[in-house]
Amino acid sequence: MAADRPGEFELIKTYFAPLAKDPGSLGLTDDAAVLTPRAGFDLVLTKDVLAADIHFFADDAPEAIAAKALRVNLSDLAAKGAVPRGYLLGLALPSDWTANWLDRFCKGLAADQAAYDVQLLGGDTIRSGNGLQVSITAIGEVPAGRAVRRSGARPGDKLFLTGTIGDAAAGLKARLDPGFGTKCGLTKSEESHILNRYLLPKPRAKLAGPISEFANAAMDVSDGLVADCGHMAKASGVAVAIDLNKLPLSDALKRLRKVAPDEFTRCLNGGDDYEVLASIPANRAAAFQQASEVVGCPVTKIGSVGEGPGSVDLTEAGAPVEINPNLGFRHF
Repeated sequence: MAADRPGEFELIKTYFAPLAKDPGSLGLTDDAAVLTPRAGFDLVLTKDVLAADIHFFADDAPEAIAAKALRVNLSDLAAKGAVPRGYLLGLALPSDWTANWLDRFCKGLAADQAAYDVQLLGGDTIRSGNGLQVSITAIGEVPAGRAVRRSGARPGDKLFLTGTIGDAAAGLKARLDPGFGTKCGLTKSEESHILNRYLLPKPRAKLAGPISEFANAAMDVSDGLVADCGHMAKASGVAVAIDLNKLPLSDALKRLRKVAPDEFTRCLNGGDDYEVLASIPANRAAAFQQASEVVGCPVTKIGSVGEGPGSVDLTEAGAPVEINPNLGFRHF
């Protein structure tokens, strides 16, 4: 073992115990956390595993890797209408890890714990045989019986989306191809924007309350907009209609749409956006928009829900558009 690296128990005491302030964590001195849900609330649990050179680049800043691993889970909680309560961390470290790297990783977790009011509850740290892997199980609370699933969309609902779409996939293209921005006519500012959107997703945690109160169905967009609309449509047994002219786009994606329409289409369904897609009853749509504005997480109406066999129909200027949903991200 490298001289500057602590052993397992010293590692826990030095780096992770300071992150575990919730009484249920027992200070990371036992083999399990003890968590009691508040009266009148259900617990919502979600897990994502991130692997080096699949979900992030191995040479990314440790702080950014930590933040992304936590945030993709917080995004899932927000889409269920759940407020973060705590998380479990599984960390598989490669053989060349250093104390400095781990210190920076934990500082990234600490910053996001403060930003999103969530605490480390426990976990495990092991040696990896195949690169860095980070597994987080996030736990949230939602009023009893109010967790929002992807299967609840109903004909007549209106579809809403947070933030902007397609930026993260464009950012990944820019990471893989340093000439991507120039070829697509992006400004330096626009290229910086898409790179940051890939590196650091922004979970819409503030929207948890309005989602729980108003949504029939919701999910985060991680596999790509068309792909995830298809997941919601199939789970709900409905048809989803999206107007491409109503999609919320950053300046970078607007430029990409004009200069490189094929790249725009691929980015639109490339995944990693971690925005929230919500299906809202028509008679509550205005109230949902207002509530979203109040919490500082504005939404855009992008389409509607109708009768159908789990399909996604796209239009642009009233004309049908074909985008293969299989372009969305898949692990296998």
